[in-house]
Parts: sequence; structure tokens; C-alpha cells
Amino acid sequence: MNTMRALISVSDKTGIVELARDLHALGVGLISTGGTAKLLAEQGLPVTEVAEVTGFPEMLDGRVKTLHPKVHGGLLARRDTPEHMAALQAHGIDTIDLLIVNLYPFEATVAKPGCTLEDAIENIDIGGPAMVRSAAKNWKDVAVLTDASQYATVLADIKAHGHVSEAIRFALSVAAFNRIAQYDAAISGYLSSLDLATGQRSVFSAQANGNFIKLQDLRYGENPHQQAAFYRDLYPAPGSLVMAEQLQGKELSYNNIADADAAWECVKTFDAPACVIVKHANPCGVAVGQDALESYSKAFQTDPTSAFGGIIAFNRPVDKAAAEAVSKQFVEVLMAPSYSAEALEIFKAKANVRVLQIALPPGGSSAWDKGQNAIDVKRIGSGLLMQTADNHELQLADLKVVTRVQPTPTQMQDLLFAWKVAKFVKSNAIVFCANGMTMGVGAGQMSRLDSARIASIKAGHAHLSLQGTAVASDAFFPFRDGLDVVIDQGATSVIQPGGSMRDSEVIDAANERGVAMVFTGVRHFRH
Repeated sequence: MNTMRALISVSDKTGIVELARDLHALGVGLISTGGTAKLLAEQGLPVTEVAEVTGFPEMLDGRVKTLHPKVHGGLLARRDTPEHMAALQAHGIDTIDLLIVNLYPFEATVAKPGCTLEDAIENIDIGGPAMVRSAAKNWKDVAVLTDASQYATVLADIKAHGHVSEAIRFALSVAAFNRIAQYDAAISGYLSSLDLATGQRSVFSAQANGNFIKLQDLRYGENPHQQAAFYRDLYPAPGSLVMAEQLQGKELSYNNIADADAAWECVKTFDAPACVIVKHANPCGVAVGQDALESYSKAFQTDPTSAFGGIIAFNRPVDKAAAEAVSKQFVEVLMAPSYSAEALEIFKAKANVRVLQIALPPGGSSAWDKGQNAIDVKRIGSGLLMQTADNHELQLADLKVVTRVQPTPTQMQDLLFAWKVAKFVKSNAIVFCANGMTMGVGAGQMSRLDSARIASIKAGHAHLSLQGTAVASDAFFPFRDGLDVVIDQGATSVIQPGGSMRDSEVIDAANERGVAMVFTGVRHFRH
């Protein structure tokens, strides 16, 4: 029925026996390399070893086995070019119609603790990428499979048409070149991060090779005249926004995604039930409560005006009661780990609301387990700024009380809450908090003094009293005037990094005014 020939050479043998068995049943001849050939033969499949095809044994511990004209000629020859076909016939070369290859596990090898340079080098595949490139270049005649997820599609196509259709061959070629680019980028990144003398790796390699997969084209960018698309990391961390499932609503916009990420990154840092409302990349309301409803109700109180058309994130399931409260407002995007059936019914009446479901990260000590980026990147003119992400988590042992007045346990709880929120507010950031909720947020001002004033104005607009509040400042107070503003508004405790040449002046002011002040020794600029 079929005169096709398939060359199989895989490191990851997931599903390969089943694929080979089905290909054989379809009349496809099987060629394979050492370990794969042995496995297929043990399963009773007729398989020809590559060494028989090339007339040359595998050598140099398997480093040389497929780098041969009888392999690459069979892959690269154009079937519609008589000269190519005549050359094959003259040299006794048969065509190869299917190539099934996955590469040595370089990425997995270098990710292991204690990986040596020798281990890494031995896991750099040479013959595999060469064959993949040959087959992918000649996609009009050859189908190249580089991942087990492609096996079922190709089998179904052969069964239906007797061959792999052009559209699928082209898609496989694109996927193959993408895989080679990813593989080479991983090798480049590893080697260019390595200090040969010490064997140590730098966080920042000499060449940055980003690999991102497009999730969708967007209607437009930050403004309607800009084009945009949404990409994810090649290996996304669990619990990150790119893993969200959209349950209902309009297509996400560029600004929706940016704001949703700000809200989700903030809310998932809380252990208690929490709600974060974001507007234009800044939290305008954050609170913890007994459940989703209470946390939302408190967060909304902070700034009801800004919450209109905002992005809302929960770190707990949204039930009927919370859904009823949220649905009374205009919401652009809603995020939660899950929703009750009653909650989803309520949101159906708000068809435009984009409802996202995102599993929380599994938790653990690493940034990956917490669903955090390890590296942050900012685009500048013809370049990039890269830094390790601001994943610092404040510990009680880090705190230094610098005033005569000591914070009470309640004040300390509010200070820690305010500090956690301030980390996600654009600089300069001033955050008033009390009883597990934000009371006033001042963000993104050129002057810390102005941020303090704006935070108090916001509280006034929301009819919230700032008496007895805790205040967090993302960076030190350069003068006492900013501190005086927050105290004048009612703050009785303050948390800030310290580190100013005028720290003594600010500490004296706090003592003079009778408030407690705590230094963290850590700054949280967010531009």
C-alpha cells in the first residue's frame, strides 16, 4: 500500500514503539539507530539499522552514525528535480520520507545540580539536529517529527491520505526549526554563562537567547495604532498568568494582560484569603479576610472610584456570595483559582467580563515553585535591561525597630501587610493600611511627598479614616517632610527600608511625633 520509509532516532522513547508498530502496519519501512533499533527489534518489528544503510559502522561512542550522504541525501533530495533523483540512483541512495527524531536531553542535563561541563558537552546532539534541519528544509517531500505530541496527527493523516499532507508537513517543519533554535539557544546560554577556570555559572550569560511561544495575536497594543501579541516562556512556571484558562468574556487586550499580571502576582503572595484590585498596573485596593467576599468588600472600600473597570484577583475560590458582590461593579478581568457553579451562572449575565481560572502555584522554596520569574527584562532602545526578579520575602528577623516606641503586635501585622502591598505599587509608593486592608495608596509620583499626599487624598475620597494606620514606603524618606505628612494624616507606625544619609533626622522626627518606625534594609523600587 505504501513505499514510504521512516528513519527513527529518539532519545525520549515515549510512544515510539506504538508509532513504529502503526507505521509498519501501514507499510512504512523502518530504519533506526542503535538503541532505538534494538528496542524496536525486541518488540518484533522489522527494522534496518542505519549502519546497514550507510555501510559504515557507528563510531566514536555513537558520536558519528547518521552524518552520511546516504542519510542526508535521502532526506534532502527533491523528488520533483530529475537531477536529484538521478544522483540518488547513481549512488544507491533511497529516499527517506519520514524522520522521527528527538534530541539528546541537553536542557534536562544542565538543569541538574552538579552538572559538569563534561556532562553537558556529551549531551550536545550533533547528528540529530543535522538530520532535523535537512528534513525540515525539504519539507515539501519529507515530514519531520520532533515531539511525541505530533505522532497521532501524522498517523491519522497517513491513514486518511496515504501520505502526510502538505499543510502538516509545513507545520512540522516550522516546529522542527523552532525546536533546533530552542536547543541551540540552550547550549549557547549554558556555555556562555560558564567560567571555565572556576566551573561556576553566571546568572547572566554572555549572550541572551530568549525563547517564547506565541499564545495569541491581540487586537492592538497599549494604543489602537500599535500591533501586539501575547507570548509565554518555553517552560512556564506553574501558577503564572500564562497558564490561565479563560472561561468567558471578550478577548483579552494588551492592557488587560499587563494589569492582570500585576494583580495575580500580588494576590498569590498572600497566605490568607485575599483580593487585589488593580487599575493601570497599580493596586488600588488590597485586603485579606475570612473568605473571598470579605476580602473583596474590604479591598473595594479603599478606592471605589478607581475600582470601576478594574482587574480583580482572588487567591481563593469565588463562591455565589462573592460573585454577587463583584457583579454589581464594572469589571474588566476577574481571576481566581476556581469558581462555584452558582458564581459562573451569575457572571454569564455579564458576558463581557473576562473570567480567568488559574491554579495557584504548588508552593515551595524556589521561584519556580512559587510561580515567580527568576529574571525580569525591560526593553530599552536597541537593548535589554535584565535583573534577578524582586522575589525578596521579608522575615521578622530582618526588621529593626529604630524608634523608642515599639510597634504593637497589631501594628506589626499591619506593617507587614503594608510592606507586602508596597512591593507591587509603582514608585514612589506610599501605602496606608489597617486591619488587613489598604486605606490609601499613592503611586508613581516623582516626589515621595506627593505620593504621601495622594494616598491621603484617596482615603478622603473613600471616606476612610487614617487614624491609627500603618504606612509602608517602598524606599527611604529622604527628609522628614514625607514622614510628617503621613503622621499628620493619622499614621502611628511606619515601615521603610532606611539607608538615607538623613536617617537620623527622620528617626528623630518619628520619636518627636511618638510613632513606631521599623527599618527593613530592603528597597522595593518598581518602575
